Amino acid sequence: MVLLRRVIGDALRARRQGQHRTLREVSSAANVSLGYLSEIERGQKEPSSELLAAICDALGARLSELLREVSDTVALAEQMPGVLVPVADEPASVAPAAVRKATNRGVRQVTSDGGVAVQVRQDSPLKATLRSTRVRPAERDVVCAA
Repeated sequence: MVLLRRVIGDALRARRQGQHRTLREVSSAANVSLGYLSEIERGQKEPSSELLAAICDALGARLSELLREVSDTVALAEQMPGVLVPVADEPASVAPAAVRKATNRGVRQVTSDGGVAVQVRQDSPLKATLRSTRVRPAERDVVCAA
């Protein structure tokens, strides 16, 4: 199961960090408490549509852009077989050393043809954390372990 609040939080954090802005700067601009914005970014709180619009405005992003990114991530996660299946069963000889090391920590990375890279961290048998990033055209040819 993909938690929408976590994917939204990851997308907001990625945008904020991409702009090299602090939580304090964005929380002040959005008129949201710093602690509450932090909880939203960590996926602990689910923001209302009004609050989400205010945060997007503070980040200089359109709400539709953020929701499209979240939608792409969720759609990709739904297509990934075994997102919630423990990754320890994957044969070590199949993946390169860097991928094996990440897999040992419960992290897998999958890239879609649509230009969205998703990193899946298996927190428990019923909980996975997804982090998505847009992939530049030159990086789409990189082979990642599924």
